[in-house]
Amino acid sequence: MPRSRKPTYDELVALVAAQAAQIAELKARIAELERQLGSTSRNSSKPPSTDGLAKPAPKSLRRPSGKKPGGQPGHPGTTLRQVDHPDHVVVHAPGRCPACGGVLDGSCDGGVVARQVVELPQVRVTVTEHRILTRRCACGALAAGTAPAGVNAPVSYGPRARAAMAYLAAGQYIPIRRVASTLADLLGMPVATGTVASAVEQAGGEHLDEFTDQVAAGIAASPIVHADETGLRVAGKLHWVHSASTGRYSHISVHPKRGRKGMDAAGILPGFSGILVHDAWAPYDTLTGPAHQLCCAHLLRELVAVADYHDAHDPPGAFCWARQVLDALLVLIRDPHAAAGKADPQFLARQRRLVTDAALLGAASEVPGKVGAKHRALARRIGARIDDYLRFATTPGLEPDNNAAEREIRMVKVHHKVSGTHRTLTGAEGFLRLRSYLATTAKQARNTYQALIDLFNGQAWTPATT
Repeated sequence: MPRSRKPTYDELVALVAAQAAQIAELKARIAELERQLGSTSRNSSKPPSTDGLAKPAPKSLRRPSGKKPGGQPGHPGTTLRQVDHPDHVVVHAPGRCPACGGVLDGSCDGGVVARQVVELPQVRVTVTEHRILTRRCACGALAAGTAPAGVNAPVSYGPRARAAMAYLAAGQYIPIRRVASTLADLLGMPVATGTVASAVEQAGGEHLDEFTDQVAAGIAASPIVHADETGLRVAGKLHWVHSASTGRYSHISVHPKRGRKGMDAAGILPGFSGILVHDAWAPYDTLTGPAHQLCCAHLLRELVAVADYHDAHDPPGAFCWARQVLDALLVLIRDPHAAAGKADPQFLARQRRLVTDAALLGAASEVPGKVGAKHRALARRIGARIDDYLRFATTPGLEPDNNAAEREIRMVKVHHKVSGTHRTLTGAEGFLRLRSYLATTAKQARNTYQALIDLFNGQAWTPATT
């Protein structure tokens, strides 16, 4: 039986090289899978709802304040106080003396203790019948009375009732079926789900055209605008919700496209020339009119992910470039002068140097595979966009994060999870226009329910843009 041939030296070298390449590829694959498994809302843009029940204990980037929970010394506080003129007064007088049994007629008054109870009145629906009379003139002609606006059916719901439906559905994000049951339980007003849906559709209709135009103009003329986008299922297909907002205005729209086509369709950002706050998504950089403030909250989460990777793969105490950037940014963000847009120039220069020096090291890191490529891309972006990350430190009124924009669309996602997809693009557009109306009225300290009543009365509130 012939003996098997021994491999040559060159064949062994080639085999070892092939195995080394395969090992490196597998290690990179393992690192990428570990990164995906380790991604949480703390170190990525994943929402907290995806963390699962086995999520690790939260590690906040905020420093302990040392203060006890609750109101702090000097805080005025709020409490339920008695009113000077109650609607009803009920007197509780003792009839007999508990000591001797004598009748107490009030001749010897021992004082009064007043205790007030705040209560809701018994709510009941009122029905108003409009009788439209027809009369005959002496000349023989017939003349009929004119019904008020909106009274055009044998039975219909008035502006306050329809405003309540729209408020619960679009203002409080309650599903249509539960809105109907809520109105039946609280007000004794049974309502069909189709009626609720019709009220929401009507509220987001053409009566808001002037409002939407004025809000868009107000945002475009503002010095600082926050922008964000998120996915939304409409008619079974993926669409994108686009938001542009300030401290006074909210504009939320939907479009089949996420990028510039969706932004341009909203009609705000293409002509904007102030400071645009966003999350460093590339299409925003194609807007050449505004200056940019990149969201530091997103950056901090990305840096935490890099630091977590180094903690898991490097020896204890080893230098981590992301940790240095993280620490330098947090010191700057927490500085009261920088937060007010008036950072000390020397302090700002020092923190900037710490960030850029660490980013240079990160751009040259040798972490293998896709994980390493992501880390190096992040470091290069930090170095190239450092001015856009630190603009808040020298601009009063500018925030370091884009949380304001995320708040505009966060509850839209919650509504999507609870109530499901929009069946038509027209319905989604109307719902988001109504959300813009309610959010803007709230920002300008107006009663949102009253604003809806005005809307159903044909007098939609419009903000002043000056």
